[in-house]
Amino acid sequence: MSYEDRATETVESQTAKVPSLAFMGLAIGAMAASAALVLTGRKQLGNFVAQWAPSILIMGLYNKIAKELAVPRRRMTSGDAGMSRGLGETSGTYSGAGAGL
Repeated sequence: MSYEDRATETVESQTAKVPSLAFMGLAIGAMAASAALVLTGRKQLGNFVAQWAPSILIMGLYNKIAKELAVPRRRMTSGDAGMSRGLGETSGTYSGAGAGL
């Protein structure tokens, strides 16, 4: 996106190198650590660690969306603009849930 500054582009280019599975692994690890803490009687700390999982998953979702939006932009600059569709672009019809609303 042309309106983003250098800092945003730098952060997105660095986080794009992190595989999406890493975020899932970190979230599952936080859930396991939380369960272990609660089972060992440290309920308050376990609840604190449990709150990390949704935050990590949201960061992973942002990372995934940023990657998907960056692919068409990269392809446009390399000359393959019409080869793929980005997030939010449709081929015309949608027959899924909520169609026709």
